[in-house]
Amino acid sequence: MKSNEEKRFRFTKKERITGEKRVETLFAQGCSFMSYPFRIVYLKTTQNGTVPLSILISIPKRRIKSAVDRNRMKRLVREAYRLNKHLFPSRELAENEHLDAAFICVADKPCDYATVDKGVRKALRELNHRIEERKQC
Repeated sequence: MKSNEEKRFRFTKKERITGEKRVETLFAQGCSFMSYPFRIVYLKTTQNGTVPLSILISIPKRRIKSAVDRNRMKRLVREAYRLNKHLFPSRELAENEHLDAAFICVADKPCDYATVDKGVRKALRELNHRIEERKQC
């Protein structure tokens, strides 16, 4: 039997944004900010889910040409999010609220893990700050 401590560091399917309509809504109505090497687009929704935050990771081919480098960047972002998602506390959201966020890479070359980790941490803190202040776009 796994303890809650072990489960906390998983990156489950429920934490991923899936579905074309959900992605379109996020980009059409969402707010954004920069956290190098990412542009974060986020939207508060009323999804019924067990997780407070779902993410989408996008590494544009226009920015990073090599598929190997794009896949490595995606792995680094997933790992950094998995280890730092505890920085986004769900207590700031109402019971029926949920947050969708897209991490879009804006760097022109692949980054190392330290840069990606720093960007993910900064993004999660900024998301938390914006939720606390109840900022609208």
